[in-house]
Amino acid sequence: MNYFLLRRTLMVIPLMLAVATLVFMLMHIIPGRPGRAILGDAATDEAVFAVEERLGLHRPLPVQYVDWLGGILRLDMGKSVISSRPIMKDLLDRLPRSIELMALAALFALLFGVPLGILAAVKRNGFLDIIVGTTAIVGLSLPNYVVGTLLVLVFGLQLGWFVSSGYVAPNEDLGGHIKLLILPMVTLGVSMGAVVLRMTRSSMLEVLALDYVRTARAKGLTERVVMYRHALRNALNPVVTVVGLQIGSLLGGAVIVEYIFNWPGLATFLINSIVNRDYPATQGAILLIAGAFVTINLVVDLLYGVLDPRIRYS
Repeated sequence: MNYFLLRRTLMVIPLMLAVATLVFMLMHIIPGRPGRAILGDAATDEAVFAVEERLGLHRPLPVQYVDWLGGILRLDMGKSVISSRPIMKDLLDRLPRSIELMALAALFALLFGVPLGILAAVKRNGFLDIIVGTTAIVGLSLPNYVVGTLLVLVFGLQLGWFVSSGYVAPNEDLGGHIKLLILPMVTLGVSMGAVVLRMTRSSMLEVLALDYVRTARAKGLTERVVMYRHALRNALNPVVTVVGLQIGSLLGGAVIVEYIFNWPGLATFLINSIVNRDYPATQGAILLIAGAFVTINLVVDLLYGVLDPRIRYS
């Protein structure tokens, strides 16, 4: 087990190096001069050159790459062109807000998807299965921006139950923070919950048809014991994989959700950086989001190995 953990963790190093290299190259193969993109078409050549010199963009590309990579290893991504604030500090200020939103959305999706998936499998082809299946299809069919807009219109504007836009730190007003958090959390978690529901139902149906489950029933075990002690653990393996992939996709969904609800997280920072043509901040935000995606997948792989020992031995 320890060898498996060490091997999978070490594999992250070349992967992150490849991600960092790709992010650096993508930002430098964009057509046009970065200084012109930052200052606009009306800027003079002297002003453009001054900006590029200040950012170190006049140096050879390999030198820039080594310098940028060394800065990342020292947790230094440079300063924002717009605010002159350290980019790493801005990212670390906003990262916990995005993590909080995504973690609660994933928790909502699990609490919504796993029990309903089990229930649909147990009541296969019954009325309850049809209702749950229809709910999952509706959840999958609606994009985040549609769900978010509907929630704002109904629960924010019509009923007035929740505040639909803004942010309050929990240490300032915990109740206000929760009211602001619920709608974006539900918006982000609906699609993932529908995927988890369908995967849980499908996996449970497959496991319940296996011989060892029939043997457990033939031994006289209660249906609850068969279901939760023998079937559920094996059925959760593909669900864990899907959850990991869906958590990674939450990063993409968070871009829209944070923008709709004016939630000042990492995705909002990335959008503002792109709009303001803040070249170093954009580069730093993309790298951090990519790193978060790699980390999430690493955790999923490790959990998969814990749930299924055959993965570790292979």
